[in-house]
Amino acid sequence: MRLRTLTLAAASGAALLAAGVLPANASGTARPATAQEGSVSAAALLAKVTSCSQISNGKYKTDDETSATVPVCGKNGAVFWKADMDIDCDGQRTSKCSESTDPWYQDDTAFHQSDGKPLRADSLPYVVVPSSSSIWNYSSAGIKGGGVVAVIYNNKVEYAVVGDTGPTKIIGEASYATANALGIDPDPETGGADSGVTYILFKNSQVSPIESHSAAVTLGDKLAKQFLANN
Repeated sequence: MRLRTLTLAAASGAALLAAGVLPANASGTARPATAQEGSVSAAALLAKVTSCSQISNGKYKTDDETSATVPVCGKNGAVFWKADMDIDCDGQRTSKCSESTDPWYQDDTAFHQSDGKPLRADSLPYVVVPSSSSIWNYSSAGIKGGGVVAVIYNNKVEYAVVGDTGPTKIIGEASYATANALGIDPDPETGGADSGVTYILFKNSQVSPIESHSAAVTLGDKLAKQFLANN
């Protein structure tokens, strides 16, 4: 996890916890936005999360400057929220993710690869969950590091893993690679999406090894089908 300042103007002031990581390939170039992952459409998944049965004790902010408006919602086999996307670029130091590209860069993530190294933000799609607090305890809800997440934006589905923990009062953050795959500007300083991102986290799931995106897609597609059938 990382300590991240809340605004550029307050870069030396208040801090957030987040997560992050490194480059998409050997050349350091970002991978292009991909087509739909898996066989379940964004529309089919979104149709199941039109209403919210709130399971969090309160609501989250999307940024420090905003009011708390985002609840964590429960469904059969999953939890979800609808928020923005801030870009996480912590973890392994690369040409895309380092002190030179990210004013809030930290060299670690809450969850690690199978070899013990931090995750790689600009090659591994992953999502940041709020650290456990009186608002919501992710682990008590069946969410764990390496769990599968369907991230939906602009009619695209990207499967990611739970890769880090973030601030206790702020929600809506994912790795450089997640944003890039969804066609969102992945720049950790100026990129992201202000709204319109849906995160569906499948309970009691775990990708092994956590760094295998193909394994996340395979498991995610299976769990997405189950989600449609059970809701």
